[in-house]
Amino acid sequence: MKMISDLIKEMLVSIGEDPKREGLLKTPQRVEEMFAFLTEGYGIDLDRIAEDAVFKEDIEDMIVVRDIEFFSMCEHHLLPFYGKCHIGYISKSRILGLSKFPRIVDMYSRRLQLQERLTQQIAAAVVKVLQPMGVAVVIEAAHLCMMMRGVEKQGTLAVTSALHGAFRTDDKTRNEFLRLIGKM
Repeated sequence: MKMISDLIKEMLVSIGEDPKREGLLKTPQRVEEMFAFLTEGYGIDLDRIAEDAVFKEDIEDMIVVRDIEFFSMCEHHLLPFYGKCHIGYISKSRILGLSKFPRIVDMYSRRLQLQERLTQQIAAAVVKVLQPMGVAVVIEAAHLCMMMRGVEKQGTLAVTSALHGAFRTDDKTRNEFLRLIGKM
């Protein structure tokens, strides 16, 4: 099986470049290392993230972690998309350590992705770990595949949401979450 660096050398030749040119000598290895980093989420396990960070607390209120920055790679064009993720849940006597929410976002965003799937995966992970009364996830992202090619629209954001439990069935709960993340 060819290594990514070998494939990058072939790609450079196919676009008319010389991979032996000084500025490109280390590019194939850099790209291989970059892809290893950008896709490290495949090797991360949800249970390991949450194993020692779920705590029993007599709390049945909304908890929100907002503005979690992330980047990912569009599976259609292998171009980045990046933005912010907002996560809310209503505890049913179980809470998760706050630092675990960005780790969950990173685990799924550091894979070849679609924003729609990423939103659903994050919500499903919180449901699995906490079994809360409700979960809401909103992601706002800029996609370089829309900015650099195709329609070439620089200021466009895609917004996706996943709503479970009380966030889906109760307008007041959903609206409180949207107010807390600054979207109402």
